[in-house]
Amino acid sequence: MLFTDLKLSPALLKAVTEEGYTTPTPVQAQAIPFILEGRDMLAGAQTGTGKTAGFTLPMLEILSRKAINPKVPRQVRVLILTPTRELAAQVGESVKTYGKYLKFKSAIIFGGVGIQPQIAALRQGVDIVIATPGRLLDHVAQGTIDLRHVEMLILDEADRMLDMGFIKDIRRVISILPQKRQNLLFSATYSDEIKTLCESILRNPAIVEVARRNTSSELVTQKVILVDCAKKSVLFGHLVKEHKWEQVLVFTRTKHQANKLSDYLQKIGVTSAAIHGNKSQAARTKALSDFKLGIVKILVATDIAARGLDIDQLPHVVNFELPNIAEDYVHRIGRTGRAGNEGEAISLVCVDEYDYLKGIEKLIHRKLDRDIIAGFEPDPTIVAMPILQGRGGGGGRGNNHSPSGKPQGQKRDGARRPSNSGRKSY
Repeated sequence: MLFTDLKLSPALLKAVTEEGYTTPTPVQAQAIPFILEGRDMLAGAQTGTGKTAGFTLPMLEILSRKAINPKVPRQVRVLILTPTRELAAQVGESVKTYGKYLKFKSAIIFGGVGIQPQIAALRQGVDIVIATPGRLLDHVAQGTIDLRHVEMLILDEADRMLDMGFIKDIRRVISILPQKRQNLLFSATYSDEIKTLCESILRNPAIVEVARRNTSSELVTQKVILVDCAKKSVLFGHLVKEHKWEQVLVFTRTKHQANKLSDYLQKIGVTSAAIHGNKSQAARTKALSDFKLGIVKILVATDIAARGLDIDQLPHVVNFELPNIAEDYVHRIGRTGRAGNEGEAISLVCVDEYDYLKGIEKLIHRKLDRDIIAGFEPDPTIVAMPILQGRGGGGGRGNNHSPSGKPQGQKRDGARRPSNSGRKSY
């Protein structure tokens, strides 16, 4: 199948061709026809499968089929909700890229930046709004956005929005929208909450699934390196220099550990940057840009900050700390092995994390290969310590040691994923 077989307008096909694409990915080939038919849809697709174009292209096609009356003010006809600022920005870029030969206007709305420029853009009139739930509701509260004319609602990475505690915000937004509309929901994993959400908003949906649920990419080589918690930083620095890694995305459970690892890497001469919820949007954007340009070799991120990062041909993902939610492992390693490219995912696992490892292996239905690096053999006499969860927890023993292995007290920094109550700001 070619893009020319998908009943897209010449303007869209021209934009697609200029991006160098001729053949749609599986999710695009399956999703686009259903969306063009006007059906609600539930799509299960991991990151890197081309899902953003999978809804952007048909959305633009549907809008283009209705003539624009220049005498009538523009109204918000499409609302795209995303979990993070980065993903909102990337979806907005996709809308501009594929819609550059069409006359639609879009606005990107998220927190962490001034609200006045967003208000000004909305006042000028837009057809498409890409937003994070919290900032969108700020505009609703201030009366600066009118959602009464929305024809299509797209929930991108819905599982992550629910994980981040946005379920009440999502339901509030839905209650404001017109009853008659097309609904598209994209999710990499399927929890009970996702199923409940689908049942409440999707009407006889088409089902599109391009990978088995809660599975990891077959293009990603996965490996576990066993090491003591206190030796992880030194081991990681050794791996970077030994293998001459030039671009690595590293995951930690906590903001504190992300900062500490990044600082350590800088001290040993490895350019790095950390991104997490405490960083300003400008700092996060610069760190990502520097990483893509090769100015920064190592990008250290928490799960929430890294969600939706679009990095072409990323060769390596390292789990400096395993996630306490097994599904997050799938999200993490999905950052590599994208769009047909091979990738490598390495997890540094200490004795405290063995239960997390078992949970991940149960989820992905496979046992991961174990390895031990000479000079960094784990001490078999060390007994596992529980990794505290909740407010002020989540760090584990690995966060309580300096790179030299010396204890730094018993304070545990960071926190588990917030509960699904109230609005969160990320």
